[in-house]
Formats: sequence, structure tokens, C-alpha cells
Amino acid sequence: MVAQRITLTKLSLTIVVISYLLGSIPFGYLLVRIFRGQDVRTTGSGNIGATNVARIGSKGLAIATLVLDALKGYAAVAFAFWLSSTSFPNGAVEDDLIRNAQTRFLLAALAAFCAILGHMFPVWLRFRGGKGVATAAGAFVALAPKCLLLSLLLFAIVFALTRYVSLGSIVAAAAFPWLVLWLNPAERNTAPILLVITASSALVIARHKDNIRRLLSGTENRFH
Repeated sequence: MVAQRITLTKLSLTIVVISYLLGSIPFGYLLVRIFRGQDVRTTGSGNIGATNVARIGSKGLAIATLVLDALKGYAAVAFAFWLSSTSFPNGAVEDDLIRNAQTRFLLAALAAFCAILGHMFPVWLRFRGGKGVATAAGAFVALAPKCLLLSLLLFAIVFALTRYVSLGSIVAAAAFPWLVLWLNPAERNTAPILLVITASSALVIARHKDNIRRLLSGTENRFH
């Protein structure tokens, strides 16, 4: 039991570090710097995400940023699933199967949180990053694809009705933990797992605090 706890601690630390570093790769900043010779942080909202990249007038770079930011979130969770599966393989005993499945999913949820955190606070850019929406989407699709698809549907509906990217993102992030609770198997709905997933969604919403103020005051910019 002691040896298993030590292994789990090392495994968790490895996943935390790798996921944060993956999330902290500033694709939006790098693409704009390489192809346009600009610092995207001096434009619009000042963050490094796809929406702000689009404001420099390059839809191609914005799409590339969106895809790459999502992929790094997906990669972090996929890595956590792979690494934990090698340490906690399926056993023959039903209790072990359930316990190991819960452990793997909890570590994957932790990877999602750390990747999102890395995108928001990248060490390479003095912790000035983006809002984490695309990275969260990539991480969440690896965690719970059906739940993420429904969240994206909510985003699309809200965006189509309001033309506010920020409002759609907030609604989608807020809905995701509830969708996990509703749709995921019981072994993926333990309190620690839901807590980490909710914390990830809360991070995304918290990073939209300025957008929330503008939405409430009626001064938020619509996407055209």
C-alpha cells in the first residue's frame, strides 16, 4: 500500500508537470510572431487565444491557433490516460477494476486542469496567457466527448443568438460539469473527479471576468 501511494504521488507529479508545460505552449503568440512579426498581446484583449489572433486580420492563423490550443489540451489528457493505464492496469477483481478506472479518470481530469492552467498562465510569457477555452475544449473532449459535444452545441446556440463569443464560452464551461454528472458512468462521477472538472470550468469562467462586466454593462464587443 505504501509503495502504491509513492507510485501514485510520482505519477501525479509527472502528469501535473507535463500537462502544465503542454498547456503553456503559446501557439497564438508564436504563430503571430513568426508569420506577422507582431506581438498578439498588444492587440484587442491582449490574450494569446484564437479570438484575439483573429483581430489582427488573419483567419488562417486564428484557425491554426484554435486547433493547436485544443490539441495541447487533448494531448495532456491522452498522456495522463496512457501513463496511468500502464501503472494501474485493469485487474481481474471487480473492485480493482472500478478503483483503477476512478484513479485513471481522476488523473486525466487533473491533467485537463493543469493544461488549462498552463495556457492561462504560461511560464514562457511571464504568466500572461489566454482564456483557456480551446484548450479546455480539447481536454474535455478527451475526458468526456459526448458531454463536450453538448457543451459545444450550447456554445453554438448562444453565439448564434447573441454573437458574443464570451457568453457562449461561459455557458458551455458552466454546463460541462453538469453534463458529466448527468451522462458519465458512475465510476467517473466521484466527488474528487467532479471537483477537479468543476475547478477547470471555473477557471475558464473566472478568466472571462472582464467580459462578464462588459456583458452586464452592455459594452461587450460582438463577433462579426
